[in-house]
Amino acid sequence: MALAAALLAVAFAAGPVEARKKIRDATNPSALIATEIAFNRMAQERGQWTAFRKFAAEDAVMFVPEAVNAPDWLKGRADPPSSVVWQPHEVWMSCDGTLGATRGAWQRPDGSTGYFTTIWQRQKNESYKWVMDQGDGLATPLAAPELIAGRIADCRRKPGAPPAQQSIDGQVSTGMSIDGTLSWQVAVKPDSGRHVVVSYWDGSQWQSVIDASVKP
Repeated sequence: MALAAALLAVAFAAGPVEARKKIRDATNPSALIATEIAFNRMAQERGQWTAFRKFAAEDAVMFVPEAVNAPDWLKGRADPPSSVVWQPHEVWMSCDGTLGATRGAWQRPDGSTGYFTTIWQRQKNESYKWVMDQGDGLATPLAAPELIAGRIADCRRKPGAPPAQQSIDGQVSTGMSIDGTLSWQVAVKPDSGRHVVVSYWDGSQWQSVIDASVKP
């Protein structure tokens, strides 16, 4: 019932009626919400790193705090006694549904709290696996929304050039949907601080929906 309620709560960003059918035929933000809920449930039932391994793509990247290949870092890693718990608050998806981003809140057993940003890539079997996961602690917990906001990039006009990538002395990880309507970038500085940007195409320009810096 919790899953059903979460899916029904998605608030879709709507365009003209004639464009909506095309969008719904191509993509479905509810699929990412369902995936996030299943991901969190597995972490609670089978273990935190077990769940991260199960849902990670082969080339997934995470930050510990330096950028690492997630499957390599997670291989054989023992699960902590209690898993972090998380809830998605917002979802963005490319027009073709090949890439999505989620943002939400997490809580640890020790009482600490924070936010996460996860990038999801659609697989050949239509499921989603994460290709980038990062987050940070917060002094004040994120307020839970009444509705899980879901937004889809615009399909009606061909995207312009994506936002210029940052030029820094450090590691840069990037990705883009097949149709070029959603992009992400994480730049990791030499001191292990990082800057995360997620942008989507609104039909006329790129909108930066996540722009966060994490201190070392």
